Amino acid sequence: MLIRTGIIEGAGFTGGELIQLLLNHPDVELEFVTSQANVGKRIDEVHRGLYDETDLCFVADSSLGLNGTKGLEQIDMLFLCTECAQSEAWMKAHAPLPEKLKVVDLSRAFRVKPSETDEEDVLAGARKEFVYGLPELNRRAVCNARYVANPGNFATGILLGLLPLARNLMLNGDIIVNSIIGSTGSSERSATLTSFSWRSDNISVYKPFRHQHLNEINSALRQCQSSFQSNIVFIPYYGNFTRGIFTTIVLKNKVALGQLEHLFEEYYEEDSFTFLSPKPIDLKQVINTNRCLIHLEKEGDDLLITTCIDNLLKGASGQAVHNMNLLFNLEETTGLSLKSAAF
Repeated sequence: MLIRTGIIEGAGFTGGELIQLLLNHPDVELEFVTSQANVGKRIDEVHRGLYDETDLCFVADSSLGLNGTKGLEQIDMLFLCTECAQSEAWMKAHAPLPEKLKVVDLSRAFRVKPSETDEEDVLAGARKEFVYGLPELNRRAVCNARYVANPGNFATGILLGLLPLARNLMLNGDIIVNSIIGSTGSSERSATLTSFSWRSDNISVYKPFRHQHLNEINSALRQCQSSFQSNIVFIPYYGNFTRGIFTTIVLKNKVALGQLEHLFEEYYEEDSFTFLSPKPIDLKQVINTNRCLIHLEKEGDDLLITTCIDNLLKGASGQAVHNMNLLFNLEETTGLSLKSAAF
């Protein structure tokens, strides 16, 4: 039986990647993709890398029926590729959703529970239903969920480098994080941030100390280590490459390197996409895959954790499909690549 799926606002980078994954997923039938700015255009006209892979055209949300209800009743799985405020507005406008419909939201709208926010929350009920969809943290909860909040791309790479330590109550001091992301990770589609001429041979700092993913990172770490109160000094960078996130994490830890490696291997033993590498890692090893690679090094009590992910796959659309596989009790690697290009 095929999983009938739809995508809301699929014209962006993550939308294009998600469309490609779903078109090639053996258990999925893609029914519609909306884009208010591209109504009537063929999908492969906007996402030119999908040339001749689909005859679908972008549709308006209103074309799905009264408030989208009719179209939503005909599908099993819905992906929201909207911005944070748009996801909230969309959920309000279409409530209540059909009971059998499962949702993965790729924005940050529902990643943090309402009790952990200071702002007034009119969608508190919906937020409580959303499971934070990092499978390496919440696999069982995702399998039993109806709504999943897909993690942020920076948050994914950082959390996968810290969760084994949190599980063993080892996060008790300052944590220094530096992450560099490719141009497809830009939250703003401006010519300056995404153009080749500006990004080539260039690097720039992006939202130092106050990046929006810090809230979900802190929340997820407290889920593993309830006593977690450490300060995370997070400096993100825009890099001069297209895709991927390369992250370094530095913290104090007195435990021997061999023992730490054992803790990481044990934590990720049953995970299909996250691996500890005995050798230093390169970003190219994970590009076009749903993998995360991790490497540990120590100098005295200083621990260096390096992680690499593809921001559009493990950091977004690939993880969303991973969550869909869990929601529908499929083999979790179905439709997702484990192997990168050879060069």
